[in-house]
Amino acid sequence: MIKGNKTPKVTEQVDILIIGAGPSGAVAAAIAAKQGLKVKVVEREIFPRFVIGESLIPIVMEPLEEAGFLDVLMEQGYQKKFGARFIKQGKVCEFDFAEQFTPGWTWTWQLPRAHFDKCLTDQLIDRGIDIAFGTSVTGIEFTGTDSVTTIVDRAGNESQIAAKYIIDASGYGRVIPRLFNLDKPSVQPPRTGMFVHVQEDNRPEGREGEQITFVVVRQDVWMWVIPFSDSTTSVGFVGNTEFINRYEGSPEERMRLMIADEDYYADRLKDVPFLFEPKTINGYSSSVKKLYGDGFALTGNSAEFLDPVFSSGVAFALEGGRLAAKLACKQVQGEHVDWQTDFHDYMYQGVETFRTYVMAWYDGALQDIFFSDLTNDKFKEQICSVLAGYVWDQTNPFVKKHEKAVYKLAQVLNGVGTD
Repeated sequence: MIKGNKTPKVTEQVDILIIGAGPSGAVAAAIAAKQGLKVKVVEREIFPRFVIGESLIPIVMEPLEEAGFLDVLMEQGYQKKFGARFIKQGKVCEFDFAEQFTPGWTWTWQLPRAHFDKCLTDQLIDRGIDIAFGTSVTGIEFTGTDSVTTIVDRAGNESQIAAKYIIDASGYGRVIPRLFNLDKPSVQPPRTGMFVHVQEDNRPEGREGEQITFVVVRQDVWMWVIPFSDSTTSVGFVGNTEFINRYEGSPEERMRLMIADEDYYADRLKDVPFLFEPKTINGYSSSVKKLYGDGFALTGNSAEFLDPVFSSGVAFALEGGRLAAKLACKQVQGEHVDWQTDFHDYMYQGVETFRTYVMAWYDGALQDIFFSDLTNDKFKEQICSVLAGYVWDQTNPFVKKHEKAVYKLAQVLNGVGTD
């Protein structure tokens, strides 16, 4: 399997090559380096760089802890996230991560990703891990599980890296899927996201000014408000492309019109300074034909991205990076690895669980559950565990039989009093 125009001439040899220095790649690099393996990271961008995915969920604390990042992250003063609030037509549904079914972390952070990602890569550099920023992958040759990757830096200098295993954590760069035609259409309908950071110098005190909130604009369109600890706030709208595109004008004019139409935040966010021109992403969902092959594994957005609702993207990226690194280390050290069972099946079980919740959000079933006065505490705790990211807990019926549990509960709640 060869992609590239030249016969590679190896200039560097490593055990594990990681493409992408985002959170998935950073966790993978840290875990592999702990095993004493030689690791190199190649990253197309120069950090810090802007990226979305600013709301974490509690399960991410586990791979961050295993990678040895928690101590330095605790020092950054990021806004702690203890749950999430959902608002629809004046009704409020709150989830407290301390009141969940699955034992685990009960809080996490909401944070500016540019700072977070650079914090992780600075830690890697401090540990002696080589990161080639501003460097693109132009070709890969696989011979069995070994590989030679051709890279080019921003000055146009070309070199080759021989690796015993590659972890592609390149995000939307999707290096291996692009080179080897592994992309496939997502089953998610195409949607649009538009977002900006604002300066909130007069943010409300206490919980109101700190809590992440999702506002249902209409069933298939929602707004996020994510306060950071430095008085800046991330604001975005996601959903039906036709609805979002009906707003006219410049990106700033369109965003201000959308904010003005949302009653709960219209006054609070009126005339707040925008820190950059609002950005738009169209058709953001992605998928691949396979998560691994001889000599490589895909993690994070280079593999599968569902939707920003419920903040699952970073969770899957970090869990995928952690697992891929541990399995790759075993393989490089001569142990047998069942990538199908231990990586593909495991990751897709989590993805398919979250996919149910994403689809049920947009078709209204999950919103019916969230905003019903009849949803009991037991069901809410089990659903809360899913929102916290514990989508591999088979003791939770809302994980084990996720589709049946969600839609059956929605039907029961909607059917009460109709006979």
